[in-house]
Amino acid sequence: MQVSINNVSDVQQEADIQLTQDDIQPMFERAYEKYRPKAEIRGFRKGKVPMPMIKQLYGEAIEQDALDDIASDFYRRAMEEKNIHPVGQPTIVDMDFKRGEHFHFKIKYEIKPDITLGAYRGIKVEKPIHIVTDAEVESEIQKIRRANSTRAAAETVTDTGYVVTADVQELDETGTPLIGKKTPGARFDLSDETLAREICDALAGAATGETYRAKFESRHGEHSHSVHIALAVTGIEKVLLPAFDEELVKKITGGKVASVDEFRKNLRGDIERYWEEESTARLNDNIAKSLVDAHPFPVPESIVAGLLDSYVEDVRNRSRDRKLPKGFDEQKFRDENRSSATWQAQWLLLSTRIAEEEKITVSDAEIEAMAEREAGKIGLEKERLLQYYRKSSSAANRILSDKLMAFLRSNAKVTEKVFEDSPRQS
Repeated sequence: MQVSINNVSDVQQEADIQLTQDDIQPMFERAYEKYRPKAEIRGFRKGKVPMPMIKQLYGEAIEQDALDDIASDFYRRAMEEKNIHPVGQPTIVDMDFKRGEHFHFKIKYEIKPDITLGAYRGIKVEKPIHIVTDAEVESEIQKIRRANSTRAAAETVTDTGYVVTADVQELDETGTPLIGKKTPGARFDLSDETLAREICDALAGAATGETYRAKFESRHGEHSHSVHIALAVTGIEKVLLPAFDEELVKKITGGKVASVDEFRKNLRGDIERYWEEESTARLNDNIAKSLVDAHPFPVPESIVAGLLDSYVEDVRNRSRDRKLPKGFDEQKFRDENRSSATWQAQWLLLSTRIAEEEKITVSDAEIEAMAEREAGKIGLEKERLLQYYRKSSSAANRILSDKLMAFLRSNAKVTEKVFEDSPRQS
């Protein structure tokens, strides 16, 4: 076997492999033997046809059928011999077979780029921090009260403390009802911060039996379109909030907390922990973005394609029937998410390279400790979970990522900056 490797690009190579008849004859012999049980010739029992006759009658066809397997086998040997680690699926781009003489073929494949590391210690990054206010604590308390509220029938809306039931008819630009675009019994919580402001305004002062119109922009990812609807009000309910007192506190904590002040203190602590986690996540994002920006390099298309496959699979998994939504334009979705997948591929390769440089690894003891922590949370025995973690790379990848980010944070020059955000969504 003669092998020459040609660089097509920074992430693509072509292996030129030349085989002699002596190289490939043993594989042809195995192909003949594999075909022999299927051979049927008059005068011989099935599977008992003499090998010389099989070679004479079917040899050329058998050899042609075996070429792909032979190319795959010798390509694998060539990669091992040259210590090359391809990514993705290789592609045969040229094949020349002359029976009894030689087999010459070329295979293109992708490789990880050779990343030359620049500075990754001491980089300057910003850590957004958030100071929890009394207003945020009160907002969470209001959500708790609302979750434990009752309803009373009403005739009109006087403030945002109402739930309105309406039959919704979508209209065209002229106000004509669109056939098949009616939704009966839709419910609108006027205190819901995610409800379109135009709908809230249209239903302010609404009365049962009346019809109101609203026009707003509906956004789907990066796209938006105008929606014009008529809301025929069929019911109005006043939301009756319970008092925030010891009785409510005992109810929602199962009796673990009885004091309103203690609950409020615990709630503030929960919110502060949420924002600390959010702050760390944003710092991690800033570090990753800074490092990717400082290390431009091409990425193999196969890695980007694999990430896009996982994005599509996520969409499928979010569906109850595990199917893509009706009308889902998969190619458009892939095109819109290509830049995100490319960036993710760059960070994956770069972070792996930094971890290798710093000799950051994952021990079995760390995987076992993770299983210990998480077994109770998900209701599995530790040993069963540990067995799964050892077979799967998911746990090791999570631990490695956490260790790498901890290393990068500890070696970064971090500047804290207070940011303002709306209260977290429950």
